[in-house]
Amino acid sequence: MKPIQISMIAALLALLLFSAILASRSIASKSSIERTIKGDGFAVLELFTYEGCSSCPPADELLAKVQKEAGNRPVYVLTYHVDYWDRLGWKDTFSNADYSKRQYQYASKLNAQVYTPQLVVNGKTEFVGSNESATDYAINSALKGSPKSSVNLHGSLQSGKMAIDYQVTGDTDNDELVIAVVQKNAISRVKRGENEGRTLAHAQIVRQLYSFDLESAKKGQVSISLSKDFNTDGWELIGFLQDPKTRAINAATKVIF
Repeated sequence: MKPIQISMIAALLALLLFSAILASRSIASKSSIERTIKGDGFAVLELFTYEGCSSCPPADELLAKVQKEAGNRPVYVLTYHVDYWDRLGWKDTFSNADYSKRQYQYASKLNAQVYTPQLVVNGKTEFVGSNESATDYAINSALKGSPKSSVNLHGSLQSGKMAIDYQVTGDTDNDELVIAVVQKNAISRVKRGENEGRTLAHAQIVRQLYSFDLESAKKGQVSISLSKDFNTDGWELIGFLQDPKTRAINAATKVIF
């Protein structure tokens, strides 16, 4: 066989081997993704943000992307607008002192500082909210978990209020039922502060937050008041079981209504 033919055959074999390696890596990657999707876990992402913070828009955009790409996976996005930066010249449209308090509670349990944008996942870990790689890792890790409890929620609208029937399983004696009333999208034009002149897009804004002591009850009903502009198209309710002492979130779901 001529030398040039031998070289061509060797090159072809090398190409086939390289293609096989790439294919095996692709299959391994796909299998990993499939295992994540089929996991029993859940991920509750709580972003603490502020309209007057120049570092916050990238985090807001990332969480909006996460929400859009979540699909049918049990990934729940909540954004809380804190109020402790209001003194710097711009009052956030959605800021609430209760959300600042919630962030400080997390900081105490996680031995962390309080800052914006800060992302807390399942009440167990925190990091900078614009860190996409950390966010992806935290979501995938959470979805691979094996929760020891569960919660099902069904709501019924009643003229400005909603009655929510709940049913829980597992060890929930120490948990509270937390219900977040969430506005899916909003646009704000910031006139002062670090983001002066910018038009900001917000996603998954927590407008109201309620908590109820379950004690030993495995099922029951609670009632919450709703914002005047609440509607079933642009809003949703997310509920989760949280240990008020450790701040760990042990189960989560959306309210079906």
